Amino acid sequence: MQLLYIDDDLDGQRQLSDRLMFAGIACQTDNYVNWLQADAGRSSEFLAVMLGHCNHPIDLDKLLEQRLDDVTPVITVGDWVKPGTLSEPLQQRVLGGLVSDALLSDVQYMLHRAQIFRELSQPAEVAFGLEQAFSDLAGGSAVMNDVRGLMAQVATRDVSVLINGESGTGKEVVANCLHKASARSEGPFVPLNCGAIPSELLESELFGHEKGAFTGAVSSRPGRFELADGGTLFLDEIGDMPLNMQVKLLRVIQEKCFERVGGTKTIDCDVRIIAATHKNLEEMIDEGKFREDLYYRLNVFPIAMPALRERTDDIPTLTELFIRRAEAEGFGRIKIMPAVIHSLQQHPWSGNVRELANLIERLTIMHPDSVISISELPEKFRYLEEDAGDISLKARLHEECDHSLTDASDAQVGHVLPEDGIDLKAYLEGIEQVLIEQALDTTANVVARAADKLQIRRTTLVEKMRKYGIQRK
Repeated sequence: MQLLYIDDDLDGQRQLSDRLMFAGIACQTDNYVNWLQADAGRSSEFLAVMLGHCNHPIDLDKLLEQRLDDVTPVITVGDWVKPGTLSEPLQQRVLGGLVSDALLSDVQYMLHRAQIFRELSQPAEVAFGLEQAFSDLAGGSAVMNDVRGLMAQVATRDVSVLINGESGTGKEVVANCLHKASARSEGPFVPLNCGAIPSELLESELFGHEKGAFTGAVSSRPGRFELADGGTLFLDEIGDMPLNMQVKLLRVIQEKCFERVGGTKTIDCDVRIIAATHKNLEEMIDEGKFREDLYYRLNVFPIAMPALRERTDDIPTLTELFIRRAEAEGFGRIKIMPAVIHSLQQHPWSGNVRELANLIERLTIMHPDSVISISELPEKFRYLEEDAGDISLKARLHEECDHSLTDASDAQVGHVLPEDGIDLKAYLEGIEQVLIEQALDTTANVVARAADKLQIRRTTLVEKMRKYGIQRK
């Protein structure tokens, strides 16, 4: 996506836009008269809109409310009114200000924030659709939108789904999202990794066993099919299931009943099966390692999960998601510089999303409450060199980080006002964010119920969730 840059100061506009184009950042320019008179006043097709000097008496809040979509972030250039004078919903859309001779590193940092803003704004746009159940699937790349489209088609249909993709791409996340969006959402979601269970124990894991069925069976035990009754059974790594168990699984799918190991009583089961694998099952069929009849029973609706190297545009959003998740789990807060994102986008990611999550967790442990630049990355993730602009930006971000940590820690000690004062707005926003997340947690992420708990309107809560980048888990 490219930028839209509106400015009546043609010299300043040319100076900044030429530098952007030289750096490979696509930028469309215009003046205010032409832009305001154009039929296409809304600009959701742009990554961000940069608003420069205006020769006419136009208020920033009017432009934001009447000429720009809610999901389009704004970057001011020059002497615009300070965003702090705007209403809260409008403030969150103004990412910051630049000058016409701004450092390229400053511009890149703003664009990085703009990309994250757009990604985190998407769930609020579709709050009334099926996509709200897919909020765990972070990323707005074309391939991920295709995956969501397939999920929306099959979520409410009680048919088997086969998810194929490399290890670490998020196949279980997809299965869980499909369960939450289905008519079985009130029932259990029961996962089983077929490759992690020894073959001699897999039958007992699936169907349960009676007391004395084998050595060590000191009591009766239900299997995963019983536990998943009325809900969804997720069979991960189905390609690792032995052939003898494939026959028994096929029988249960066809007849919708089974017997425990060592038992004689027939147990009916009402289960939707979602299977996943990183293997090519069609090749396994040709090799005699997977039953063709079972494959067609499972592969009623296939979904292919893309590797992370095929969706590098999603790395900024995923990184921000994992940083917030680590912070919620008690790890230190970190900030990621734009150059780090560019470097990570060049990595092949053999471990996919799981590898990225592990990297962020490692960085939060090794460098808590710090700004992460290229030099903090493990060697194998360094594809770029740090330049002078990066070092300057890192110093400024470190200063911001230190101030915010000092203010927060001082304020939390008995709510005593620090000697040097406190950023009251930031402090109250922090409290508000925590309470919103608690309300969502205690209401199973149902926004309407969380809004009632907080005694605010549902639309107000959705707006605040967008502001703080809160996605339902």
